[in-house]
Amino acid sequence: MFISPAFAQTAADTADAAAVAGQPSLLVSMAPLVLIFIVFYFFVIRPQNKRIVDHRRMVNNLAKGDKVVTGGGLHATVKKLVGDEDVLLDIGGGVEVTALRHSLMLVKESAAAKQEAKDKENAAK
Repeated sequence: MFISPAFAQTAADTADAAAVAGQPSLLVSMAPLVLIFIVFYFFVIRPQNKRIVDHRRMVNNLAKGDKVVTGGGLHATVKKLVGDEDVLLDIGGGVEVTALRHSLMLVKESAAAKQEAKDKENAAK
C-alpha cells in the first residue's frame, strides 16, 4: 500500500534472480540419491543375494547322512532325499519327519566331508 508498484516489481525480479542463481544443478541434487542407492546396494542387496545363492547351493548339495539344522532349530540327520522339494530327516530315537529342503538352515556336518576325512586318515596310515 505504501510501496509504489514499480518498486515492488523490481524487488520481486531481484528475488527471482537470486532464487534461480541459488538452485543447484540437477546432477548435484541427484548425487545424494545415487550415493544412498550405492551404499544400499553394497550393504544390503549384494550380501542378501550372496546368502540366497549359498543357501540354494547348500540345499542342492544335500546328501544322505548329512547332519542338518532346520529352521525350527531341530538337529537331524538326512535319511533320504524325497523328490526335489522334500527330505526325510531322522531326529533321533527312531523318529523320522519329512521337511521341505528350503526349511533347512545349516549343514553342520556333510557326509561327503566325513568320508574325505576318513579317506585321508586311511591314506596316512
